Amino acid sequence: MHPGPQFRWEDRDALRDFVTGIGFGALFAATPDGPRVAHVPAVFVDDATLGFHIARGNGIARHLDGADALYVVQGPDAYISPDWYGMEDQVPTWNYLAVELEGHVRKMEPDALLAQIDRLSALHEAPLAPKPEWTRDKMTPGLVDRMLGAITGYTLEITAWRGTKKLGQNKPEAARERAADALEAAGKRAMAHLMRNMAG
Repeated sequence: MHPGPQFRWEDRDALRDFVTGIGFGALFAATPDGPRVAHVPAVFVDDATLGFHIARGNGIARHLDGADALYVVQGPDAYISPDWYGMEDQVPTWNYLAVELEGHVRKMEPDALLAQIDRLSALHEAPLAPKPEWTRDKMTPGLVDRMLGAITGYTLEITAWRGTKKLGQNKPEAARERAADALEAAGKRAMAHLMRNMAG
C-alpha cells in the first residue's frame, strides 16, 4: 500500500515517541544470501540513533556491520469496510500506523552493548511499577558477561525517517466517526481510538 501525501507523518518527535512506545520492530537488510529480516527490540541511544542487539547465530548478524538497513515499526491496523462511512461509491481500505527508519549500521563495542541493554530494560521495566525494577544486579555475578558472548550490539544511524498515519483523514469527520464506531463494535478499539484522536 502506497500512502498518499495526506497520510504522511513527519513530526519527528511523534515518530520517535511511537518507535519508543512500541519498542519492537523488523530490521531488513540485503545480504549475500538474499534479503533477510530480524525481529528485534530497539531503543534510541540519541535523537537520531537506534541501538539494538541480535543473537550472533542469526543469519543477518554477520552482514550488518557497515551495511545499510531499514527498521520498521508497525502500530495498530484495521480493515475499513466502505459500508461504514455512510457515503456512496467508497472502496475498502486499511488504516494503519507505521514508521520506517533507514540508516547505516555499525557494530557496538561491548560497553556500549551493555549500556544499550540496561537502557532497554529500564525503559520497559518502568511501566511495570510497583513491581521492583529488574536490573543486572539480580543476576549471578559473571553470568551476564558470559551471556553477552551470544549477542552482538549495533547502532542504526538514521538517515531517513518515513512515517505513515493513515486514519481516514481523507474522509469527512462524520464518516470517520461512523467507521470508528463500527471498528469499536468489532473489537478494534485501538484503531477506533486513533481515528478519533490522531486523524487531525
